[in-house]
Amino acid sequence: MNGVHDLGGTDGLGPVPVEQNEPIWHAEWERAAFAMFSMPFRAGFFGVDQFRYGIEQMHPAVYLLSPYYEHWMHAAEHYGVEKGVLDPADIEERTRYYLENPDAPLPQRSDPELLEFVNAVVPAGAPAGRESDKKAAFAVGDRVTVIDSSPYGHTRRARYVRGRTGEIVLAHGTFIYPDSAGNGHGDAPEHVYTVRFTNAELWGDDVAEPNGSVYFDVWEPYIVPATATEGSAA
Repeated sequence: MNGVHDLGGTDGLGPVPVEQNEPIWHAEWERAAFAMFSMPFRAGFFGVDQFRYGIEQMHPAVYLLSPYYEHWMHAAEHYGVEKGVLDPADIEERTRYYLENPDAPLPQRSDPELLEFVNAVVPAGAPAGRESDKKAAFAVGDRVTVIDSSPYGHTRRARYVRGRTGEIVLAHGTFIYPDSAGNGHGDAPEHVYTVRFTNAELWGDDVAEPNGSVYFDVWEPYIVPATATEGSAA
């Protein structure tokens, strides 16, 4: 996406605090937010890429100032309303109740099948590899340039690599294409490559940390063959 949700390479946001002995949950409502993700995900309301796009529907100021699990909760609400299983008026009423009664207990629900699903998916993840008969257009060692355009909707083509040139160092096969799946258009698998960009290519010789590189995974539609004038991957 081309909004504030794309924070890669962004400056001025302050340090990232690392909490010692961080608990799994900082508050009881975070447990509920985690469950809110698990239920619609299991029901097929969204995949991982659509879930990310649901978070990107948040108002920019709210997104930047809200905690992690509030982002999850927003996505679950977004798709719940979209699928017609949640009523916005009911959400507002329930929100107002807990704002007025912050110590009120959260609703309890027992769902052994959901717990079994979570215990299976959380350690293993949700595999994104998909079979495809498409032939790879690129190979390890190729120099490529990331297309410098601003697509509408969800994308994993971060702004800080657009227009930059690097070298393919790994080829992974075909995976769900987030620019299709995230926007509700199906898996549409594409080849994925890991591209090495030098710090100088990304940030410029004057400010880049010397002798460093950034490795970034790209889907094949993100890249084109590099030319001799499109930067250096050395």
